[in-house]
Amino acid sequence: MLKVNGLSFSYGEKKILENVSFDIAEKSIVSVLGPNGVGKTTLMKCVCDFHRPSAGTVSVDGFDIRELPKRELAKEIGYIPQKVMPVQMTVFDSVLIGRRPYIDWFVTKEDKEIAWDAIKALGLEELSLNFTDKISGGEFQKVQIARALVQDPKVLVLDEPTSNLDLLNQHLSMHMIVNAVRSKGMSAMITMHDINLAIHYSDRFVFIKDGKVFASGNISVITEDLIKDVYGLEVDMIDHGGVPYIIPCRCQPGIEKNRHLEDHAHPHDAADHVHEKYGDRV
Repeated sequence: MLKVNGLSFSYGEKKILENVSFDIAEKSIVSVLGPNGVGKTTLMKCVCDFHRPSAGTVSVDGFDIRELPKRELAKEIGYIPQKVMPVQMTVFDSVLIGRRPYIDWFVTKEDKEIAWDAIKALGLEELSLNFTDKISGGEFQKVQIARALVQDPKVLVLDEPTSNLDLLNQHLSMHMIVNAVRSKGMSAMITMHDINLAIHYSDRFVFIKDGKVFASGNISVITEDLIKDVYGLEVDMIDHGGVPYIIPCRCQPGIEKNRHLEDHAHPHDAADHVHEKYGDRV
């Protein structure tokens, strides 16, 4: 359904992405993983046509997204950015905006019912008339997810959709996303920092390192060596109900030698240690 082919992007002379390629099939969820600053969000914005790549193409069902009018593109791709500032608009109206690509002159009864169903599914009924700038960050994150779902696109692009949510709401929101993808024949591209959450809900994985695809594939691609190569972190992988679960090793290179800082029980002790080590440089 979604095809990224040979995509490259630069900010001026600084190369961010280089020859990135992957596919996402219908009813499939792909997690894009990697450390901070490797280009994951930039990749999302290229897929949504907010950034124009210097090379390569992005297509949905064989159609180059650059050739689609903005309103038609909104029916193809729904985007949840990593950071959105709330405004003085009710939760209901904020979700209803997701129906904008389908609204001509008037909001229909069907549009309102679709928005309300999404609000109920995410447990936002009691907040429906609250302004989005008066609710919590986690509640507002759920509003963003609801708005993308009522947009009813073919592809959902979600940048850290669970970043502000507690454990229960992380799984509630991911269940909503998975159900929408499976029942409506969508596909989804998601960035996450929680690899275990990604493993639990994703079909395939794309690991980005230094702006390139370092590894991609199904669950079998995730190994202890891969995590060390991509993140520089020693981990153990255990089997949990037939699914791998990643646990960071307690003693990491470069961390053990600084464990003596834990012995400083008072902030002044830590400050003294820093001044002792760095002198006039701080």
